[in-house]
Amino acid sequence: MTLVTERLILRAAKQDDLMDLYAIFSDPRAMRYWSTLPHDSPAQTQQNLDRLIASAEQQLTYFVIERDKRVIGTAGMHKSNEVGFLLHPDHWRQGIMTEAMTAIIPYLFAVTDHAQLTADADPENAASVGILQSLGFSETHRAERTFCINGVWSDSVYFALQRPS
Repeated sequence: MTLVTERLILRAAKQDDLMDLYAIFSDPRAMRYWSTLPHDSPAQTQQNLDRLIASAEQQLTYFVIERDKRVIGTAGMHKSNEVGFLLHPDHWRQGIMTEAMTAIIPYLFAVTDHAQLTADADPENAASVGILQSLGFSETHRAERTFCINGVWSDSVYFALQRPS
């Protein structure tokens, strides 16, 4: 399954994506609000890529974002009904993630029976919070000290988007 938007191809990950994904997962700016430290080697990214490839064999719900024949991010449903996304900083503030998620969300509701999609963001990550809100997600609650990365605690704000009726 491949989703195509005006500027993007949203597709399953493949082995050839390793170095493009490593460029994202090793960038401290991209990983600032992520739940792990930036990757220090392509081998670490390979572990993520192996999981992406394996999960797509069951049902593709988490996509790589391709633009101009390069993978620039990832987006989709990564566990249970929770969505997430990550984009290389060179592509920030161009509407890329909103464009991708606008295509992915209806697909996820079509291929799953989830009553809602959920998301979790660091409240200091104004860009991700804004994207979720613009997509129709509503804040459900907050929690303190939910992630500890390299000795630094982060909080979480949780969102939900109900299945359209």
